[in-house]
Amino acid sequence: MIRRIALAAFLAWAAMGVASAATQNKSNWTLGTVLRNMDSEARDFRSLTANIERTKVTVVVNDKSTETGKLFIRGENMRIDLAEPDARTILRNGNNLYIYNPKLSRVEEYDLGKNRALVDQFLLLGFGTSGKELEKNYEISLVEEDTIDGKKVVQLELTPKSDKVRDQISKIQIWLDESVWLPVQQKFFETGTKDYFIIHYANLVRNQKIHDTQFKPHWPKGTNKVRPQG
Repeated sequence: MIRRIALAAFLAWAAMGVASAATQNKSNWTLGTVLRNMDSEARDFRSLTANIERTKVTVVVNDKSTETGKLFIRGENMRIDLAEPDARTILRNGNNLYIYNPKLSRVEEYDLGKNRALVDQFLLLGFGTSGKELEKNYEISLVEEDTIDGKKVVQLELTPKSDKVRDQISKIQIWLDESVWLPVQQKFFETGTKDYFIIHYANLVRNQKIHDTQFKPHWPKGTNKVRPQG
């Protein structure tokens, strides 16, 4: 069950953006300073909206598939409305994860249960995540400074401490905007393959009021509800 949930989360969440041309430089930051800045950001974080792009890269056949959409986060709740090329909605509400496909008039419902914290490491990574939380779950190294979308960013590389996480993801790279200490890009490397996901975020708006209805599992009449097993 955990593998199906986590993979569903990745398919919903993984994305790619093309970084602007930049010279990669050794970082002037220390890892301790970056983590303390993340602590400070986490204390004030309440909500976020952003545009996302999603790309899965299958290296062996040189294939890339891309989707675009809108992200909404408030506390532990999250919604992604994918628009192109095919509409889908991914909703996280408490212990529940929903994947709605309007073309099929079908919604898959998952109970995260005891795997909730594990899935959150993927879905909410960097959004309200404190440096202390990051240290608890990952071995962390500071890589370099860079520029993405005209923003100065610092790159961290994360190696999961959990065996369950490493069974699926061998490492994660995350690029944090130095002005707000939120992710502008993330890259997830699948365990056992060379395949990866990249998530790119644009037009981030922090602590914007988001109405409760955004996080309610309301689907059109006649939608087929299924609970995949195994």
